[in-house]
Amino acid sequence: MTIESGVGGVALLVGRLLFGGFLAFSGVNHFTNADQMAGYAESKGVPLPEFGVVATGVMLVGGGVGIVLGAYPVVAAGTLATFFLVVTPLMHDFWAVPDEQQQDEMTQFTKNAELLGASLVFLALGDQTWAFAVNVGLWL
Repeated sequence: MTIESGVGGVALLVGRLLFGGFLAFSGVNHFTNADQMAGYAESKGVPLPEFGVVATGVMLVGGGVGIVLGAYPVVAAGTLATFFLVVTPLMHDFWAVPDEQQQDEMTQFTKNAELLGASLVFLALGDQTWAFAVNVGLWL
């Protein structure tokens, strides 16, 4: 099956640009704000927080760029899904924070859950040819 023409192809392209581009940008923030993010990760009990921030930045940039380009989409979407499955309950544990932090953490948790859902959609589409994509690594 291919998603190459018409409204579906354009919609998929715009979705890829928004979804992948946003996540790649978020990953770049892991590098530009590494100290702040490592401090937050440390406060959440993450072991080796500096390494964790860099590793998750690589996951977000790599996964996001892969979705934008349509390169190794199964690997890209799988990497993003793994990121959201691990990071969401660890970093946004709204059930375990003081009352004044619960709403912010719940907002971040639900946003990440939505992004996990989108990652899974891209994972499901990963073996198909996409419009306006490099379409390499489709079966990995």
